[in-house]
Amino acid sequence: MPSFERVAAAAEAREASPQVVTVGGRTIGLFYHEGSFYAVDNRCPHMGFPLSDGSVEDGILTCPWHHARFELSCGDTLDPFADDVTTFPVEVREGEVYVDPDPEREVDPATHWQERLEHGLRESLPLVIDKAVIGLDDAGVDPAVSLRIGTAFGTEYRQDGWGSGLTTLAAMANLLPDLRPVDRRRALAVGLGAVADDCAGEPPFFVQDPLSTDRVSAERLTEWFRDTIEVRDADGAERVVRAAVEAASTPHEASEGRRPSGNRSTTGDGATGEAGLDESTLATMFVAAATDHRYLDSGHQLDFVNKAFELLDRIGWEHADAVLPSLVPGLADASRAEERSSWRQPVDVAELVEDAADDLPDLLARGEGTTWTEPEGFVDRLLGDDPHAVVDALTDAVAAGATGAQLASAVADAAARRVAQFGTANEFRDWNTVHHTYTYANAVCGLAGRTDDPALYRAVLDGAVSVYLDRFLNTPPIPLPTPDGDADPDAVLDDLLKTFEVEADETVGRAGRHTAEYLASGGDPARLKRALGEVLLREDAGFHPRQNVEAAFARYDAGRGRVHPVATARYLAAHTPTRREGEQTFRIAERLNRGEAIHEA
Repeated sequence: MPSFERVAAAAEAREASPQVVTVGGRTIGLFYHEGSFYAVDNRCPHMGFPLSDGSVEDGILTCPWHHARFELSCGDTLDPFADDVTTFPVEVREGEVYVDPDPEREVDPATHWQERLEHGLRESLPLVIDKAVIGLDDAGVDPAVSLRIGTAFGTEYRQDGWGSGLTTLAAMANLLPDLRPVDRRRALAVGLGAVADDCAGEPPFFVQDPLSTDRVSAERLTEWFRDTIEVRDADGAERVVRAAVEAASTPHEASEGRRPSGNRSTTGDGATGEAGLDESTLATMFVAAATDHRYLDSGHQLDFVNKAFELLDRIGWEHADAVLPSLVPGLADASRAEERSSWRQPVDVAELVEDAADDLPDLLARGEGTTWTEPEGFVDRLLGDDPHAVVDALTDAVAAGATGAQLASAVADAAARRVAQFGTANEFRDWNTVHHTYTYANAVCGLAGRTDDPALYRAVLDGAVSVYLDRFLNTPPIPLPTPDGDADPDAVLDDLLKTFEVEADETVGRAGRHTAEYLASGGDPARLKRALGEVLLREDAGFHPRQNVEAAFARYDAGRGRVHPVATARYLAAHTPTRREGEQTFRIAERLNRGEAIHEA
């Protein structure tokens, strides 16, 4: 039952409108307009300014700070940047005004904030997105819900398909377990904001129907997909992908013309596919198409593929029919490294990779049944100045039984060394060159856990050649830190955090040394990750630093040594501090959530 409380004498309220009253612990603006009383939350939902200082005309309440307008009777806003203001039932009884401060709402908080998140994404409104993330978290909603909303929006409202926004969202999702609880909200807001930015002003993604056939083998679908990407036929490739996803998620027995599957793939809704197509087969399709040509879009496209698969792991594979087709436009339109002079002159490294790829069937046959252990100094060989020797090191390892996952990890270690030993005398934009190789190598590691197809070795070879091409950015190489291992980890961590507050070349070296010393002195790696995550999320870090930190955490968690956190600490130090505009917006959203008066000193 409604619980009305007296707030004012009606005659007085008519003469002194608006009034500010407190009822049920709420501060409410009481307005008399055109013969009726209205009660609204006195805090403007946009930035918290007191609405009692606003003006009312023709049933519209206008906040004087940013001129957000609200329909007085229901609280709905006329301006997309502002949330709807909460209204309260009012009754006049025997000359007294009563307000119900806690009415039953038609929409529960979780539903309300999901709707607000969708609105913030559509309008690309950072404050609305931040408030929605905080509201959903306060309502106890699983982060996967926000991820699904962001993924659905990003795949539907960008004609060019998967891009940096969805990649950022996937990277932030991967970071969540490593962050402080308070920073998990920030990470979600950062990822969702990146999706909104990437889609702002873009035409939508127009969906192609899947091929209707259900009598095509996995091998044939993969062949068709590669052929369509080869000739840059995005529409044809999309139809093939949708047919493959549909076959992988539909339960049925293998029919004529299909290769029986040796394992079952369970999608997020419990369906299983037995048509020779499963998640591994889908990964093989994309890796094959993405490695038919060299190092697409400076490595971004393969990284996008890996991030799409990782995001599906978190939101559920029942969303594959929306996510995987969004990768097609980028793959079809990607620049191909063999078309660049750096891959052709003075050494034709593209041909070197292609020749090695042609030898893969024989090399794999020679290595079948044998076990390869990474020899000491193997990563140093990958960092050598002779591309033939680099490729030979890898092909010899394949012939000795090395798996794609083993070689991918070694190449990622070599790429991390390029970042960790990057000289600040280089042009600042060259940080991106070594970064792209690193995130590409990390993507190959991720995909190595999904497919063992020979195409994966081509990705390994591309990554190794990119490491080779980056060698001049380590001329001379900055020495790797040699920590004493007897420092106070707390003090070292404090010194590390200070390096991110100063913009200077020397702080880059300090960041690497402090990170190495912290770990060598017994510092808790989880605490280090929380600290680096806090730095990343408070800054306007941009796409590349977010990628870099997430990749470094993944490789360190895989047991590949402290060179990865050292590398990302140096990279992060080179890109901080920033203006922290995003952090300011998020703090405003937090203060509004706590009921603080932002407009007051």
